[in-house]
Amino acid sequence: MTSSLATVAYLGAIILFILSLGGLSNPETARRGNLFGMIGMTIAVLATILGPRVTGAGIPWIVGALVIGGAVGLYAAKKVQMTQMPELVALMHSLVGLAACLVGFASYVDTSVVFTGAEKTIHSVEIYIGILIGAVTFSGSVVAFGKLSGRIGGKPLLLPGRHVINLIGLLIVLWFGREFVNAPTVQAGMGPLLIMTVIALLFGVHMVMAIGGADMPVVVSMLNSYSGWAAAATGFMLGNDLLIVVGALVGSSGAILSYIMCRAMNRNFISVIAGGFGGGAPVAAAAGGAAQPQGEAVPVSAVETAELLREAKNVIIVPGYGMAVAQAQHTVFEITKLLREKGVNVRFGIHPVAGRMPGHMNVLLAEAKVPYDIVLEMDEINEDFSDTDVSMVIGANDIVNPSAQDDPASPIAGMPVLEVWKAKTSIVMKRSMASGYAGVDNPLFYKDNNRMLFGDAKKMLDEVLAVLKA
Repeated sequence: MTSSLATVAYLGAIILFILSLGGLSNPETARRGNLFGMIGMTIAVLATILGPRVTGAGIPWIVGALVIGGAVGLYAAKKVQMTQMPELVALMHSLVGLAACLVGFASYVDTSVVFTGAEKTIHSVEIYIGILIGAVTFSGSVVAFGKLSGRIGGKPLLLPGRHVINLIGLLIVLWFGREFVNAPTVQAGMGPLLIMTVIALLFGVHMVMAIGGADMPVVVSMLNSYSGWAAAATGFMLGNDLLIVVGALVGSSGAILSYIMCRAMNRNFISVIAGGFGGGAPVAAAAGGAAQPQGEAVPVSAVETAELLREAKNVIIVPGYGMAVAQAQHTVFEITKLLREKGVNVRFGIHPVAGRMPGHMNVLLAEAKVPYDIVLEMDEINEDFSDTDVSMVIGANDIVNPSAQDDPASPIAGMPVLEVWKAKTSIVMKRSMASGYAGVDNPLFYKDNNRMLFGDAKKMLDEVLAVLKA
């Protein structure tokens, strides 16, 4: 393949990637968006392998790598459950960061092309920044994987003087960056490069460890952005325009998504990076602190829940991570289908940060074949709760916590939430009265019009479904 033909193929791939992002912005066009992305990536890979930069001797190595990587991807696609998608995404981000680091070191020790003058300085800066971003992305994503999979606790690790430590690390990185750029030989520059890499790896660990469990959806989108910039940096190091453009697309879209997530939690990006919100343990009340819930929780049975749903005219279901853990989305669809056949208006309310990653609940409901047109975002459905007979919360907690509106001293004060308590009756499905991922008690459980349906979501919903069918 000639250089001109490879460039045309890259341009076609870039257009397909842009169309893919556009398709992924809407559930109804997401399948088409994925298809565009797969076709674009296939064209990009073939253009790279058959292009002028790859010699015949290198093709067997590339094909071998594609076979191994494809086999791993196929295995993951078949074996990884939908509830494990957040940690899988974090793991994929770590591989992008690792690739950027390896490409950076390979580019630095490559003596086949000799740079001089300004070109050498620019190339050195590209390598340094690429490895820096890649190392932070790699270690941060590995820690995020550990937190999302439960291997690492959600409680933030806040070291004394952590911001000073980060500032000192940044100054050291800048100083060694100057030493690296001015290094006369590869051997002289390797020392500063390795020291920076170690600091960047430690910074990635420190940054994500300091972020509390409640902010993990933001972390996932943030690392998505980092992986995009790491890919763009790799493109600069390799002189590959396609990688630069695609990396910029992923990096910018991830940054926009992070902003949307932060706005949905009434937090700013800097406060998320500073860490400290959410640890999975209830927050104790202190003098002048957040108010404690008042009242008594009223339990309800599956039979009573089914009767409330059968008699209702309008029902709003709010899914959360508990639904994902219990694998209850298919039973939810069966209940929804049955109720709609009986003339009940059933809709779903989705909070932007429900679950452990952006769009987690939308993916689960789409997998269960829930119609797209009844799955609504928080802003679209919040005003309808006052006209709703039953609001049913399945495994969600922080996103339906009225403290966000009623208690200025609450850690989640100001966070937009789904106002399920405004319905005639609200039903919360949980295994226990434990607090949510943010570690904040929920006064919703004790409201007069709220009922608690305790137990595994899948088991209890199966019982509700059986009663409805009877």
